[in-house]
Amino acid sequence: MIDRGFWINEINKTWKQTPIVWLTGVRRSGKTTLCRTFADAKYLNCDLRQTAVLVEDPEVFYRSVKEPIVVFDEIHQLDDPSRLLKIGADVFPHLRILATGSSTLAATKKFRDTLTGRKRSVVLTPVLFHELPAFGIKDLRDRLFRGGLPKALLANESDEGFYGEWLDSYFARDIQELFHVEKRAGFLRLLEAMLRQSGGLAELSNFAKTCSLSRPTVLNYLEVFQMTHVVHVLRPYHGGGRQEILQQPKIFGFDTGFVRYANGWNDLREADCGTLWEHLVLDVLLTYAPAGRIHFWRNKQKQEVDFVIARGRQAADAIECKWRAAAFDPGALRAFRLLHPAGRNIVLAPDLSAALHKKIGGLEVDFIPLEQLPEIITTPGDSQ
Repeated sequence: MIDRGFWINEINKTWKQTPIVWLTGVRRSGKTTLCRTFADAKYLNCDLRQTAVLVEDPEVFYRSVKEPIVVFDEIHQLDDPSRLLKIGADVFPHLRILATGSSTLAATKKFRDTLTGRKRSVVLTPVLFHELPAFGIKDLRDRLFRGGLPKALLANESDEGFYGEWLDSYFARDIQELFHVEKRAGFLRLLEAMLRQSGGLAELSNFAKTCSLSRPTVLNYLEVFQMTHVVHVLRPYHGGGRQEILQQPKIFGFDTGFVRYANGWNDLREADCGTLWEHLVLDVLLTYAPAGRIHFWRNKQKQEVDFVIARGRQAADAIECKWRAAAFDPGALRAFRLLHPAGRNIVLAPDLSAALHKKIGGLEVDFIPLEQLPEIITTPGDSQ
């Protein structure tokens, strides 16, 4: 079994804060396999009818548990999952509870209680950059091409049928069961359109026209995409300047393999690699950066900084993603710093083997390998 020690550690750290960990992430991201690594746990597959019978009386069930950990895999399949979890947390505080689902906990109406103060979420992303050695992946292009879902990444060869089958399963299991969306064709057409434009500005009216959907329907489906982790929405960073983009967000698909598949790329050109590299960086940011602090920046002259991490007190770290470090042009970063002078300037590129500090265009810039990014973004930085 592949060691995913980082995620085990995240779950254990979260248990120190609350008795319930909500382990979520897209279908087939490895949640069940991760749950199975806890040898001292009582594991229950909530897809099985016998599990519903077993937990019908929560107090009787919990009293029978001898293990220190209880795992409820796909707990939303049960009739009243919030009651089961609440009783476990309140009446049996010595137990650690791990519950999984492919969406945010609030996505299902079955959760009549938000479990405030009793649970925290851990969002399992596709395989992270620093996990690639554990998966035996040495070719970064292979990770970008196949994506980060373990089954696709570990297959002997790339299987195009996997992506279409996954989309069918996603709609049938995650969408139909939780949201009762009726327009399957329009829903998946919109998702594929957003995957094709992943990393770009969200033109909702264009999406509505292209997919033959109303704008309110597009907004509704976009919220569903976010709840089920298949699309990430980033808001622009701004200080209210008239030349800055203030409202229009950017959208990112959840996985490089699906972005590549939706675009019909049979191989990856350098420009494609640059686009997908940005997605890989975003996975790291989503894992480590404080929630709600990941943005991008763009002005009306179309100068853009890939990611901006808000630091508070008007300081912000600016992050540029380049497939090759030598391709970095400081023009957009310089325009950003004229308006927002405080914060660190970071360039990430896969051809960097060690950190470098340079002065370019009057800016102090740190060129760093991606594996060093977690330490950078979790450490308070000095203003430039």
